[in-house]
Amino acid sequence: MFVGFGTVGQGCARHLQSHRRQLSDKYGFRFKVIGITDIAKGSVLNDRGIDLSKAISSAKKQVKLENAGLGGSGGLSTVETIAKAKADVVVESTWTNLTDAEPGLSHMVTALRSGSDVVTSNKGPIALHYKKLTDLAKVKRQILRFESTVMSGTPIFTLREFCLPSAKILGMRGILNGTTNYILTEMAKGKDYSNALKNAQTRGYAEVDPTGDVEAHDPAAKITILANALMNRNIRYTDVKSEGITKITAQDISNATADSKTIKLLAQASEVGGKLEVNVKPTLLPDSDMLAHVNGIINALNISTDVQPDLTLVGPGAGGDSAGYGLLCDIIAIHNLRSGWNN
Repeated sequence: MFVGFGTVGQGCARHLQSHRRQLSDKYGFRFKVIGITDIAKGSVLNDRGIDLSKAISSAKKQVKLENAGLGGSGGLSTVETIAKAKADVVVESTWTNLTDAEPGLSHMVTALRSGSDVVTSNKGPIALHYKKLTDLAKVKRQILRFESTVMSGTPIFTLREFCLPSAKILGMRGILNGTTNYILTEMAKGKDYSNALKNAQTRGYAEVDPTGDVEAHDPAAKITILANALMNRNIRYTDVKSEGITKITAQDISNATADSKTIKLLAQASEVGGKLEVNVKPTLLPDSDMLAHVNGIINALNISTDVQPDLTLVGPGAGGDSAGYGLLCDIIAIHNLRSGWNN
């Protein structure tokens, strides 16, 4: 079932629809969506299955789900819908709240306690309550996956799980926010900060209130998730020392260019003297550094391990289709784990 049916939830639904036959042929994965709930669009439960094409069309037309001719029943709150549905998998893609992680936290807790596995694109609960949620999933013998919380559909956690099974991750550094990377790229072309931000907002890369991005709250949440999940730590989001890009001037960019360097907003986690240091800050990178050439809204993460000292992933870090595909990948991973599938 879907909890949150906005851009990301609908992106996942489209992928499920368009890949239905391939998923069945390749993995033996067959599905029906029995519930959709969204704070703005209402809710619907139908044990016989919901027509996803009709649901997506209704959502775009801003028709309430319970009035969209999807069958079943509606009118329940989100938490009530999750508890009553008892779906095999709950796809949670509501908005990110880095203050108290609600309402996503309650959605995930309810789902896990109700016997549902959970996949999510919501950074808030994973950044603020990673241990609580993973401990609950373990106790309830449920699976919690969150590929889309960092770098959208670019497979970071899946790579760690399946391609680096015995490796120890020693450190990470990356460009984890597309909005700020776009602004800095535009400034390198000659725009000042305010014009670069305005351009990002016009293109839909930045929100009307861009604080979460430009003040580095978003990449701070992402590096928290990465450090806890990939380096087996238990750091808090508030432990991350973060500095945004609002103080960077055109002169700073010009000085960097004259010195054959580039300014990037870098999120980093590394062991220094046996202690993990985690921060986000504007950083001068030499032209010889691969990350210096990651431009626009693209994200990148460089990982150092004891067996593979320099591994870099580059890919989209946002967007409904990309994040939706990350959710789909997590759904298939759960199916494969539950069914014992192997190729």
